[in-house]
Amino acid sequence: MHTHASASGAHRRAPAARMPSTAGYMVAAGVTACALFFVLWWMLQTSGDETPWVPAGLAASVVMLVAVAAREVVMRRAWTRYLLEQDHPGLPGSGESRKQRPGRSAHGNRLGGNTVAEAHAAQLRAIQKQATDADSLPASTPETHLEVFHACKDYLASTDETLRSVVLSPESRSNLRISQERVRVLQKHHLLSWSRAASQSLAQEAQRRVLYSNKMETARRALDCLDSALKLYPEEADLHESAAALREYIVSVKVGRWVEMAERAAFKGKYSRAIDRYRDALFYLSREDMDEEVRSVTAERIGREIEMLRARISTVKESESTRGKESEDDWSVPES
Repeated sequence: MHTHASASGAHRRAPAARMPSTAGYMVAAGVTACALFFVLWWMLQTSGDETPWVPAGLAASVVMLVAVAAREVVMRRAWTRYLLEQDHPGLPGSGESRKQRPGRSAHGNRLGGNTVAEAHAAQLRAIQKQATDADSLPASTPETHLEVFHACKDYLASTDETLRSVVLSPESRSNLRISQERVRVLQKHHLLSWSRAASQSLAQEAQRRVLYSNKMETARRALDCLDSALKLYPEEADLHESAAALREYIVSVKVGRWVEMAERAAFKGKYSRAIDRYRDALFYLSREDMDEEVRSVTAERIGREIEMLRARISTVKESESTRGKESEDDWSVPES
């Protein structure tokens, strides 16, 4: 009887021993800071420092500040580890104990599942608040939507793991699946909001850039934002339209660069080089995917410029030929 009571008491105390303790963590941090203070104070006093307590106190204060800042992360990990241990105890003889007391083991798993479900409910409330805050911010802050998307992604991953590995009541399992559907809606909304806002901001920035390389790099970053959203939601028509518009802009920048080089060459009187640059522009225009109407209009305009340059070359050649004949006539000797 005494042995059974001792085993029962040890069984009850085991989870409590694994419970994360904030007080214990802070006591350990305080002891470490005090030890560091006295060690530095003794070393500085030995070296002849007149005020050894000042740097020692500063060092101890830094240790305590770092400990306080890291407390939330450490306790969160400890709490997660505690929950996992409740569901998958790794103590020696745990399997034997569960075989001896199957009813109590199932009850413990059920309690652990309820605790995990409550933790997921709190996580869902935090995500919903974060989503509301992101929607209330101006469109110039697209990164907040991306943070909500990642929070939703983490929630879905953790809840999927819970549904696979934790014993839940039918009601808790149903509620968790309903919460997953809500989070999927939020995930899609905020990823699309981020991709639209980020691509628009980068496209406007690309138009303000002066250098060709900066324009292309910024425009491609905007296109990457849309492509990353299209990989998850390829059925979104407005994303396809925005991506097509960005690709046309990139093509126009490429073609515009060659047209600008052709115009410079023509201004310097290098008409043959200008024609070559216009042909390069037509080459890139024919390779890229863009609207056929825009392509035909641009190609027609470049074609007219090439014909004008060819006409100038012919005029220059005729003028040089005429001047050559006049020069020969001036130097010819009249017959007597």
